[in-house]
Amino acid sequence: MKCALFSDIHANAQALQACVNHARAQGAERFVILGDLVGYGAHPGEVVDQVMQLAAQGAVVIRGNHDAMAVQPQLADTSLGASTALWTHQQLSPSQCDFLAALPLQVQEHKTLFVHASAEWPERWRYVDRPELAQTCLDAAAALQADRVFVGHVHHQSVYYRGAGQQLMSFKPTPGAPMPMPSHRQWVVTVGSVGQPRDGDPRAMYALLDDAAQRLTFHRVPYAHAEAAAAIRQAGLPAYFAERLESGR
Repeated sequence: MKCALFSDIHANAQALQACVNHARAQGAERFVILGDLVGYGAHPGEVVDQVMQLAAQGAVVIRGNHDAMAVQPQLADTSLGASTALWTHQQLSPSQCDFLAALPLQVQEHKTLFVHASAEWPERWRYVDRPELAQTCLDAAAALQADRVFVGHVHHQSVYYRGAGQQLMSFKPTPGAPMPMPSHRQWVVTVGSVGQPRDGDPRAMYALLDDAAQRLTFHRVPYAHAEAAAAIRQAGLPAYFAERLESGR
């Protein structure tokens, strides 16, 4: 079965639809959403509705930090990440808020763990953005007898794996190039961001796992990012978030 791995949609309906269409064209039969459905973007309700539909079709959906903030905005939190939480909350229906509130912090299937941030204390939203932090994440997963972890939160696509030695090795994947993912190794994979890439490329990101072939392919998907940016400005949200979509940073 081919499984599309999405994360950090951030209320970007245009990017989500483009990635769903692309993944299905690649043969995806299942979806895993690794959190942060909302926050920053102009279409939280539309995104939550579409993810709810995917969940009804069997998708795994994980709670991210922005999802938690949207359910219970902390007015005293003046951080950049919290700046759209109250607005987002006001756009969501009670049933949409209930859906976000009920999402798990992590889901384990056999030896695979899905989590938004690090598997070490998922509720603390720690980033996995360098080998030593990937090691900590993998150690926490190993305690659950999982040997591969799929993570969001960092908005970049990276792979960390344990080879013959004890230290993790890392590399930056090439979009569109299938990567062997043999089961005898241990892995931590950050799948990137559907709705707010931050590597200088505005195209949306996701990964496609082919379990039968033991291969993982990272994808970049063009979408109407100028339209998504215009929607942010039209909603009266901070222009900085629109500029991020335009620049991919």
